[in-house]
Amino acid sequence: MDSNVIIRDLKSSDYQLLEQIIRKIWRYDEFCSSKTACKLSKVYLASCLTNQTFVKVATLNNLPVGIIMGKNLKSHKYPLKYYIRQLFYIISLYITKEGRDVSKVFNKVNNIDKKLLKDCNKSYGGEVSFFAVNPDYHGKGIGKCLFNHLLEYMKSENINQFYLFTDTSCNYKFYEHQGMKRCGKEKLILDIKNEKEEMTFFIYEYSF
Repeated sequence: MDSNVIIRDLKSSDYQLLEQIIRKIWRYDEFCSSKTACKLSKVYLASCLTNQTFVKVATLNNLPVGIIMGKNLKSHKYPLKYYIRQLFYIISLYITKEGRDVSKVFNKVNNIDKKLLKDCNKSYGGEVSFFAVNPDYHGKGIGKCLFNHLLEYMKSENINQFYLFTDTSCNYKFYEHQGMKRCGKEKLILDIKNEKEEMTFFIYEYSF
């Protein structure tokens, strides 16, 4: 990994750049207006912040280039400040018709994730609730370094198994290289800007 990359705790000043990374990775601007894409990225980050007990950020030249969040399912509680932030951005998104229409797509994805987890029929101790690296910095070992920090956290919490959701819009093979096992998959046809797009969604698990 680049020796100039620093792994540190999350700061509120990171939010804007992390939202831009989210927007870029999931290509929000390709299926909605710039204004709605901005709102979506804020909703996504805020929802992830309510769904974690561990978070680390990778920075290069003091700028965030990657982030990982994990959750101890037993000790997790919704942080009030993040929950309020999430509600605010959700309301802002739902004000417009486009925002409501796009939200329906994400609700379908959320239902797929729930089904994948249910079909596994396992009681996991932890979850990778968010993991992203700016595509401009792929290949520098940043993702692996962040993932290793998460592994150390899970070990420290005595979590023997954890899971994550991913899909074909991401570099899902990365997780296999880190020793994760695919436990299920589901296909879904999404209607985006009146065009049909098929995606496959996965659940992976890691066991110590």
